[in-house]
Amino acid sequence: MVKIALDPNMYYQIMSTAQTLHKARELGFDYVELSPNEEFHFWHRHPKWDNELIDDLLKAQKETGVKIETLNPVFNWSAVDEQERQAQVHNWRSLLEAADRLNVRQIVSEFSGNPNTALACEHQWYKSIEELTPDFEKYGIRLAMEPHPYDFVEVHNDAYQIIRGANKDWLGYEYCAPHTFHISQGKGDIDRMIHHSAKKLFEVHVADAYNHVANDGNRYIVNPPGVDARVHQHNELGQGEVNWEMLFTALREVGFDGVFSVCIFGWHEWADEMNQRVLTRLQQEFS
Repeated sequence: MVKIALDPNMYYQIMSTAQTLHKARELGFDYVELSPNEEFHFWHRHPKWDNELIDDLLKAQKETGVKIETLNPVFNWSAVDEQERQAQVHNWRSLLEAADRLNVRQIVSEFSGNPNTALACEHQWYKSIEELTPDFEKYGIRLAMEPHPYDFVEVHNDAYQIIRGANKDWLGYEYCAPHTFHISQGKGDIDRMIHHSAKKLFEVHVADAYNHVANDGNRYIVNPPGVDARVHQHNELGQGEVNWEMLFTALREVGFDGVFSVCIFGWHEWADEMNQRVLTRLQQEFS
């Protein structure tokens, strides 16, 4: 049975992390995925939790019945600089301790690193995985990895092969729908990617995006031309070109029973309505 979680990123600016669980209950969600925010864990920085924050989150879970199902930290554990890599491994250990105290048994994350030093970053990532293996196994926490624009690995096939190469039962794959066109180099071959990764598919991120390479690459205009940057979106379903019928059909065909995380970004003025509409759609598709 799938679990549908809210990524409450559009609410972090106006309420505490604990309050976002109350917002999730108001919108009809039973689960949340806590993505980077300054109060708890932020991009590449040491997590800022303390006993009080953990107690507040546990209290919010009890009051609302909304479970913190997953955490979505981003740490640069593939850094070529060894001192930085070690600091990021330390960040991971703090995050894993917090997850255990919150009874969170699945985490979603990114490879990080830099596509311009891909091989060196891959070596560093495997090194970090080996160092953190005792921690993941001690806490009984699973990890789902996604290729991300401007990580050292950005393409589906390469990412899945790297995950397989680690040979860890607790290490799996996360399909990020708004990255569909980045991870497929514009092809959008969702059916193939879902079936290819089915054995290790733990989670799906749900948001829409346009194909950045369509129409001569002029969906988005970035200046100066040729700048080393990536542009993508996390829109409501229907505000993009992701083939949702293909994605949902493929997920049903492979018997997906993991987590959906609704992760629409950048539409704060319509956050409630958009999140509720996507929740309803997922409930209709996977009831």
